[in-house]
Amino acid sequence: MDGTNQWLDPEAGGIAEAVALLRAGELVAIPTETVYGLAARADSAEAVAAIYRTKGRPDFNPLIVHVSGVEQARALAQFNDRAEELAALFWPGPLTLVLPVRADSGIAPAVTAGLPTIALRSPAHPVAARLLAELGLPLAAPSANRSLGVSPTCAEHVRASLGADCPPVLDGGPCAAGLESTIIALREGGGWSLLRPGPISRDELALLLGEPEELGGGPIEAPGQMLRHYSPGKPVRLDAEAAQDGEFFIGFGAIGGDVSLSPSGDPAEAAARLYACLHVAAAANQPRIAVAPVPHDGMGAAINDRLRRAAS
Repeated sequence: MDGTNQWLDPEAGGIAEAVALLRAGELVAIPTETVYGLAARADSAEAVAAIYRTKGRPDFNPLIVHVSGVEQARALAQFNDRAEELAALFWPGPLTLVLPVRADSGIAPAVTAGLPTIALRSPAHPVAARLLAELGLPLAAPSANRSLGVSPTCAEHVRASLGADCPPVLDGGPCAAGLESTIIALREGGGWSLLRPGPISRDELALLLGEPEELGGGPIEAPGQMLRHYSPGKPVRLDAEAAQDGEFFIGFGAIGGDVSLSPSGDPAEAAARLYACLHVAAAANQPRIAVAPVPHDGMGAAINDRLRRAAS
């Protein structure tokens, strides 16, 4: 990295610049509707290694591959009828499918972390969609922050987290969803597992696929499964009704705070603001953080999943 923290404006030639950099094997931070991603071409071992170096990410944690659509995805993974149906319903959008990787995919081995599967997503953000269409290559793109840290939902978060190692950032504004994609694995025999809750709820998927299989103690199959993740670097106390001495308080609904996930108690707004609130809390003078209760149903399940990991 050259430390210049170059900002790329998608409306002023920034997409073309990003395409040229990515084709050359460089990193670019890109916007998606969920969080900003640290992108590199997924077929280059050297480019993928740069992701791991920049994030300080463990090499046993696989990366999500972002594709322009189903046609590009079919060249990387074995698609069955269920995968086709899910892609038709939810792509482009915040659903990541973990599927058997094709032997001829050409994907760098580090992307799958040695697993026989690959995690694929087609992002809905218009800037990401234009970039992938013009690039014509799949991109490995974990969240654009230091490993285990709070995910970035705006371009400024990327620079703050990565500092002098920050690559050029394609600035697409604040992320609309603000919460990483739902990840599911489709199993042989018709089963499926929820690997990471997200904007598309477990109940919504269960209506289509039936009840998910319980996860065993096998290897990490997707990002976000590590117990300690999304850490703001301070102790975090959950389900707090009020702040204690030395705590920065994140409110929700009728429970106010120094900031609020959603004053109206809207889970979608809370999801979109979650990481922004954690970034503010991390920068505050108080040495500890407390968070008001958030309901556990629907999108609240994904919010609480991130909060539990932030508190670990």
